Amino acid sequence: MTQPASPWTTLASREVYDNPWIRLDEHQVINPGGVAGIYGVVHFKSKSVGVLAIGAEDHVTLVGQHRYPLGHVSWELPEGGAEPGETPLDAAQRELREEAGLTAAHWTLLCRLHPSNSVTDEEAFVFLASQLESVDHAPEASEMDLVSRRLPFSAALDMVMQGEITDVMTVTALLRVAYQRSIGMNP
Repeated sequence: MTQPASPWTTLASREVYDNPWIRLDEHQVINPGGVAGIYGVVHFKSKSVGVLAIGAEDHVTLVGQHRYPLGHVSWELPEGGAEPGETPLDAAQRELREEAGLTAAHWTLLCRLHPSNSVTDEEAFVFLASQLESVDHAPEASEMDLVSRRLPFSAALDMVMQGEITDVMTVTALLRVAYQRSIGMNP
């Protein structure tokens, strides 16, 4: 399916900020209503990945860590970013090992997301991992406060429904698998 032409007109663009992970660009634009304005876009330099690891007895592994932008602990899937030249699957496998101390024999792409497409071009890939095995893990320096938690799938889904889990990749993955199960589709 071809995409229609953009109703936005870009008059000028400039880089406002750049670091190893993101770049912020400011665009002078004419919006679809014909009004001039600015639009800021955060460009992520890597793909985001998340892993819904479902093990024995239908237990999932979540990690809790203090997220600096939120100012509190967030319960979520093992997540991270792909290094340069690393595929999303390779990154997901590395993140599962680093954050949860797990490897998986079976991997399936669960979904592809654009987590906040009104301000960023970030692309995320969420994988379903099964047939899990415990291994040594070594979190990154920024993840030294990370706590791993294994709980029934239904309990994790309850955390979503009660607003205790708000991370978009985690919410999407848990709800997607719950839906697939409800229609008899084996995720």
